[in-house]
Amino acid sequence: MASLLVHERVALVTGASRGIGAGLVEDFKRRGMRVAGCARTVPEGCDLAASVDVADEDALGTFVQQVSEQLGPIDLFVHNAGVLAPIAPTRTIPSQEFRNHLDINLMGTFHAAKHYARHVRGRSGQGVLITISSGAALKGYAGWAAYCAGKAGLDRITETIQLEEADAGLRAYAVAPGVVDTDMQALIRSTDESLFPMRQKFLDMKEQEAFNTIPFVAEHLLRIAFDPNARPTQVVVRLPAEAD
Repeated sequence: MASLLVHERVALVTGASRGIGAGLVEDFKRRGMRVAGCARTVPEGCDLAASVDVADEDALGTFVQQVSEQLGPIDLFVHNAGVLAPIAPTRTIPSQEFRNHLDINLMGTFHAAKHYARHVRGRSGQGVLITISSGAALKGYAGWAAYCAGKAGLDRITETIQLEEADAGLRAYAVAPGVVDTDMQALIRSTDESLFPMRQKFLDMKEQEAFNTIPFVAEHLLRIAFDPNARPTQVVVRLPAEAD
């Protein structure tokens, strides 16, 4: 692929303290981008970082404003923050644990989309929102009631914000990055099979090291955002397996 020119572009990444989010921060910085990151634990390696729980609408809105004031208009907002737990049969999940999950994975997406849409409408130029989705948005998995519900909702919010904000120059995509070997994957592999019957599939992937890497994911996200020849025609996007 031809080199992508993203030097000095401003990106904001949520869930940036570990996993895919931390990897994206490192990759974006290596390319010369100005990167803001937030998570409940203050991320490292960013030009601007803060402790933000995306379930807290005001806190996320304040951080978006700080990024705009200190780094400039946000060209790319990657909403990556999310959790996997609880992993258990639906009949056993305490209602409050389910609500807590959706506060982060679903309401957090709503807050990100809302504040970024307001940001883009409040200044000139285009902006790109990428929400990190999952194959779990497409169908149910035993043990993942909360995660499947949250990711399906994330896809629908992203599709809706695209319809509502296209006239303001905002493009939105819900991107499933494939399986990346993060702490979340380690949690899946350590979960008892009685709680998550598909555990063996992920153990097999680890044995074969059949994962997408952060550079592969980052390249695709930046192409989606900034390469006119690589823009998807649909909002919901599934990245291929890197080995394909």
